[in-house]
Amino acid sequence: MARTAPYGTWASPITLDRLVGHVVGLSFPLEVGGYVYWSESRPAEGGRCVLVRAPAADLSAAHDVFGPDHNARSTVHEYGGLCYTVDAETVYFSNYTDQRLYRVTPGTPPLAITPEPPGPRAVRYAAPVVSPDRRHLVAVRERHFDPDLPATVVNDLVALSTGPESEVRVLAEGHDFYSHPVFSPDGTRLAWVAWDHPNMPWDGTELWEAELDDTLSVVASRKVEGGRQESVTQPKYSSSGDLVFVSDRTGWWNLYVAGDEPGGATPLAPMEAEIGGPDWVFGTSSYAHLADGSIVAAWGESGLGRLGVLPPGATAFTPIDTGWTSFLYLRTSDDGRSVLAVAGSAAEPATVVRIAPAQIANGRAVRELKRSREGGVDASYISLPEPIEYETAGGRTAHALFYAPKNPDFEAGAGERPPLIVRVHGGPTSAATSVLDYGIQFWTSRGFGLVDVNYGGSTGYGRPYRERLRGNWGVVDVEDSTNAARHLAGCGQADGDRLLIHGGSAGGYTTLCAVTFTDTFTAGASYFGIADTIVFAKETHKFESRYMDALFGPWPEAEAVYRERSPALHTEHLRTPLIVFQGLEDKVVPPDQAEIMVEALRVNGVPHTYVPYAGEQHGFRRSENVRRTAEAELYFFGRVLGFVPADALDPVEIVHEERLRH
Repeated sequence: MARTAPYGTWASPITLDRLVGHVVGLSFPLEVGGYVYWSESRPAEGGRCVLVRAPAADLSAAHDVFGPDHNARSTVHEYGGLCYTVDAETVYFSNYTDQRLYRVTPGTPPLAITPEPPGPRAVRYAAPVVSPDRRHLVAVRERHFDPDLPATVVNDLVALSTGPESEVRVLAEGHDFYSHPVFSPDGTRLAWVAWDHPNMPWDGTELWEAELDDTLSVVASRKVEGGRQESVTQPKYSSSGDLVFVSDRTGWWNLYVAGDEPGGATPLAPMEAEIGGPDWVFGTSSYAHLADGSIVAAWGESGLGRLGVLPPGATAFTPIDTGWTSFLYLRTSDDGRSVLAVAGSAAEPATVVRIAPAQIANGRAVRELKRSREGGVDASYISLPEPIEYETAGGRTAHALFYAPKNPDFEAGAGERPPLIVRVHGGPTSAATSVLDYGIQFWTSRGFGLVDVNYGGSTGYGRPYRERLRGNWGVVDVEDSTNAARHLAGCGQADGDRLLIHGGSAGGYTTLCAVTFTDTFTAGASYFGIADTIVFAKETHKFESRYMDALFGPWPEAEAVYRERSPALHTEHLRTPLIVFQGLEDKVVPPDQAEIMVEALRVNGVPHTYVPYAGEQHGFRRSENVRRTAEAELYFFGRVLGFVPADALDPVEIVHEERLRH
């Protein structure tokens, strides 16, 4: 029988240890030569990324491709992404420590095949791909000539031999950025995506294709599609040599097949849904070709992922019911009859899976290969997301996923409403997903409601929705986040006097704006959030150094907007208790951004806590720090709201704690 206890004080089986224990991050599955590979981020090993190889016929024989001295992670664009490829049993990968490309074969240690850089991580590589003749490797290269000057960073597309250390040759240069290199099946053509400042890849890109000779030299090249106002991404060749890609020319990222002339592409299965998303990292892949000419693709509807197959000649996708609601990194299997993906759902964690569309009828369509979390809690403790659409400023509507408190062992007293956490995703061009996240269930199983906001500017709802944030960052995102909280309070699903907000990076910026410029929230938590947009625009890395042009306007012409929307320049309004988390090696949002706000909180006499982490960058990878962050935030919120959590928590120092009013 359920016990009566105030919201927030419920004892949860999702303990701090379970939050971080027996869990890994999974990405970029690939099948080559009868072996399945994937990238595995391990918080228990300090966030080290390991490549794992498993015989497709015997997954119990999975083993690491290399030992503890190596870490497969690229820092191109700082965010990295796909950093490895496989040819037969030979693996090529970018090593985090020095950013050189390495080659490793079974039974031998990794061998560097790119020259030693002139300085630490001065030359970086991402998105490697092996040519069909197996003689060459093509990758995106990023060179840093002065670590303090983003303008000196140069990106290009390069080729090198797959043999011992060899000369690196430039295949394409002149654009600010490159991504998605891919060979045609016969190796005579190479396609890639390029774009220039001030665009981000979701604003406008160009698809290029080059004709190659036997030495992998470019004979001729042409721009296939794209431009300043069209986001083109994910080029892939079919087995017959057709160049397929994703474009948002209609306002939705959909599939097209290239024609002989620019503008002559043919749409494949047009729909008002997004196949694809923002290229924050290398290696995004929302579709894959099958051997019979079919295409399997993933798209989003109302915040939930869908999967479908497009047979040759068909004009619409046939949905595939797998039980999963999120699909990432789709790649074709060895036999061409299945796709590999990292899938998840509201009840299941991210899992490497093989999906065979032809096996749907007999119930054998999905095979699990590797789960991101071993063990788990009973499903009765899991809060399932409810997609909601609510009214926000200007008569618009916005989207979110709402998670109600859920714990069968407890119930609240009559008339009590739960505290609510507004969760703000990063990007800001990103989106909340429905995949089981213990970081959310940690709160809901303790008696908190949580709303994961897809504010205007988020992807998944078409380009017009994404462009609501153009010129309006710090306005639309704040309005949509605060209105999500007010909507749920108005519906009786949250206590309007106990509204909380937290977010990281761009979500941290929205959090800082919300607690500085509004009085909606009782407390907030910022993870590596941007505080001074002027400093950020001047100091951040090359990839995002012109992002503010779209979000605020060009600097210095729009200086007034930057000043108006920088929480750090309006700290006289800051009165909301705040806990701030920051990695001290963060190159995207440097520590001084956090320290500005912490000092303002101290001067203003506002209760606050600062938790810096040595060795952490943009996002926390080490299990002990992930654990401490959840523990500290729960302790802080408990002190602010005046309740004692059921957990035995190590306290954090709250400066000006005596000024808390419960």
